[in-house]
Amino acid sequence: MFQFLSSSVVLIIILVVFFLMSAIKILNEYERGVIFRLGRALDHAKGPGLIILIPVVDKMVKVNLQLVTYDVPSQDIITRDNVTVKVNAVVYFRVMDPLKAIIEVRDYYAATQLLAQTTLRSVCGQVELDDLLAEREKVNARLADILDQQTEPWGIKVTLVEVRAIDLPIEMQRAMAKQAEAERERRAKVINAEGEFQAAAKMADAARVLATEPMSLQLRYLQTLREIAAEKNSTTLFPIPIDLVKPFIKLAERLEVLEEKKG
Repeated sequence: MFQFLSSSVVLIIILVVFFLMSAIKILNEYERGVIFRLGRALDHAKGPGLIILIPVVDKMVKVNLQLVTYDVPSQDIITRDNVTVKVNAVVYFRVMDPLKAIIEVRDYYAATQLLAQTTLRSVCGQVELDDLLAEREKVNARLADILDQQTEPWGIKVTLVEVRAIDLPIEMQRAMAKQAEAERERRAKVINAEGEFQAAAKMADAARVLATEPMSLQLRYLQTLREIAAEKNSTTLFPIPIDLVKPFIKLAERLEVLEEKKG
């Protein structure tokens, strides 16, 4: 009799422990529990904290509400201008409605991954290569909008999409390098031409000033002599101003006129 009572007590203790283990659940701050009671989901998710379930009757599915980072593998994409590139991206999303995430889709994580891959190929295939490289922010915003709209029925919120890398073929890299080099040469020639034009305009202005003010020409002449003397050259040429020669030229012309009259 005593042995029977001892066995019964042990059995009762085991059943109580089993009941407590199956009935009491603890959820972390970032977790929620979707409870199915006899196969039917309750109106709202439970948690965080201590959750009491009815053994055999209730079944709980945990849902993580933390932000999920998904690295989209490189996708072979043909852009609008028929250039084949490889593009990969990073998608940030989180569960906003645990009930929808469990009921509306079988595996919300895998579904979001596949949707991100197909959307990346679709959106990048509708833009040209130059826009994909230069306007990456617009492409990111469009990807995020499309993913967010399509995952909203699943209780998923896509917060951010970033195109991380765009791998170009070797031939396209060489062509773009040649194009960039040609563009740099064009800019250099334009800048050089603009500099020559501005220099010519300034020289023309200086010539007009010197023509109206003869003394400024003399001052420029003296400044030039000073610069030549500062260079300490072994041979120095002194140009003779035309104003010093003019009297002699006029005298020679008068002498020629007198000789013609005498003759």
